[in-house]
Amino acid sequence: MRFRAESHLRRPAEFAKVRASGRRYHCGGFVLWAAHRPAPSEGTPPAPTGPRAGFVASKAAVGNAVARNRAKRRLREVFRHHQSLVPMDMDLILQARRSLNRLEYAEIERKFLKACADLFPARSI
Repeated sequence: MRFRAESHLRRPAEFAKVRASGRRYHCGGFVLWAAHRPAPSEGTPPAPTGPRAGFVASKAAVGNAVARNRAKRRLREVFRHHQSLVPMDMDLILQARRSLNRLEYAEIERKFLKACADLFPARSI
């Protein structure tokens, strides 16, 4: 499944809303924040049709630009492959930690699947 532009969290206010009202789940190499997206009110554009995600990798937590980009790329790929496990009205933030780039991709994927099973039990495989 493709990870389209409308599936991205982009504005700082969107990130702040997920962190303020969402639930945090520690996954070892990354932290997953999940929050329900409110229904659109009158006169606003329609809501995105699927889950949205934002990816964070700070210099202090992950390292130089190469390490940050690699961490975000790996998290995006895991989300892209398994976004069907996330309810349609959810916004996620995947925040990389230093240990993420030392993990094998299969281990990152396993941790994401476990987090989805714990946070969204009705949608797990």
